[in-house]
Amino acid sequence: MAADKSQLQHDLSELDASFIRVLEDVIDALVANGSLRLTDLPEQALAKLSQRKQTRRRLHDALDLIPDDDSIL
Repeated sequence: MAADKSQLQHDLSELDASFIRVLEDVIDALVANGSLRLTDLPEQALAKLSQRKQTRRRLHDALDLIPDDDSIL
């Protein structure tokens, strides 16, 4: 029973992470089409969104092993 609960908690955590990414994409789309301004969000939500974006950007930069500079070739 404990293993089932542990697995369910793990599954829920993975779903939460995926859903958070969907919410970020929805927010980006609403901002892009002018339906939402970032300043419309509560301060805490804006701070968390900014922190996630910065962390994702740092991760992307850390994983970008091949530079985009075509002049190297």
